[in-house]
Amino acid sequence: MPAELAPEAALPSGADVARETPASPTAIDAREDLPAFGPRRALHPSIAGTDPVPRADREAPARGSSARRQPDLFAASDAEAAAADGAPASIAELVIAWQRTHGRHHLPWQNTRDPYRVWLSEVMLQQTQVSTVLGYYKRFLARFPDVRALAAAPLDDVLALWSGLGYYSRARLLHRCAQVVVAEHAGAFPATSAGLEQLPGIGRSTAAAIAAFCFGERVAILDGNVKRVLARVLAFDVDLASGAEQKRLWQHATDLLPAAGIERYTQGLMDLGAGVCHVRTPACTACPLRVRCAAAASGEPERYPFKTRRLRRGTREAVWLQLEWRGSIWLVRRDAKGVWGGLWSLPEFASAAEFDAATHGWPGSATVRPSFTHVLTHLDWTLHPVRWVLPEATAEAAVSRIVDAWPSGRWFANDAAPAAGIPAPLRRLLEEG
Repeated sequence: MPAELAPEAALPSGADVARETPASPTAIDAREDLPAFGPRRALHPSIAGTDPVPRADREAPARGSSARRQPDLFAASDAEAAAADGAPASIAELVIAWQRTHGRHHLPWQNTRDPYRVWLSEVMLQQTQVSTVLGYYKRFLARFPDVRALAAAPLDDVLALWSGLGYYSRARLLHRCAQVVVAEHAGAFPATSAGLEQLPGIGRSTAAAIAAFCFGERVAILDGNVKRVLARVLAFDVDLASGAEQKRLWQHATDLLPAAGIERYTQGLMDLGAGVCHVRTPACTACPLRVRCAAAASGEPERYPFKTRRLRRGTREAVWLQLEWRGSIWLVRRDAKGVWGGLWSLPEFASAAEFDAATHGWPGSATVRPSFTHVLTHLDWTLHPVRWVLPEATAEAAVSRIVDAWPSGRWFANDAAPAAGIPAPLRRLLEEG
């Protein structure tokens, strides 16, 4: 077995993460140099799950974009013509003019000043594509129509609706934030970015986006897409892994704010980052900022932004125990920190030898199910499910001795387990039967 890497880091309370997520990954075959636990197969899309698989070097559509689209090729010339006529000429004016004509305007979280809805969309869109978020957003609002409903709900219900979006610390912080808003702010979100930033799970850029869209506050955002746009416009070629340099870019972002029209300007920067200023193939000829962009003038816009720290990917594998008895399945609560934090999942074993030792002498029969690899942000996780059915006649005392190894677990009815707060690949595994 390969050495286990550190688990997926939970997002800190004040974190803002870049919206830079590719579409669902292509299935990856289990590595051939691993010991055989059972038949191997490529991960079928029905098992792969929809957990987001962010990569630092790829962008995803942010607010106002459901998929990468070809921008209107007349966008840049329109803006340039307007600039030649004497208006608009500043970076902010060019962005606002372009967004009015070429940006997105009809997503469900747009055209509202309800901070609950904007906040929910901002959190869901972190590291997740708009096309994925749309369905989750609709279901979430149907179940939790306002902040009071969310605050009053059990965390398990929140995690169940979040299952498949990944980065489950977001769901836990979302729930905690709702409770704080209700308990300490009488159910009303603070009306300033400074006040919003004090809430659990809301970082500087998210707070600014809510304040700009809902309260018209003149404040800068700096999510992953916007960092890329501004770093290129300014040819900001210093290391953004440095806190001091990030602080400088924040100041530049603030200096560029328009005197009026903050909502459209903020949306326009997001739309440009998602639909025009791509990581690898920026559509400079379609960009309204081309006439002001230092990176485009240099002929090497892909050089920006510059960042030294890169994500290291690893591998992991485990045996999954699908333990069943009398029409129920045993699930255990995962630790709050790490991969699938706080969700219900199957008991895990680090190796086949560990699994064999733990199950030695158990009654019933085992069936080795096909192995598959689940792709996460930072690692490829090969899982080897084994279904073990205990005879119905097995005494409760004997069953208790078996499951006592997992004190955080409990039995779920087989037909109810898929609706619980479980990881997407487990849901698909159970739905296969």
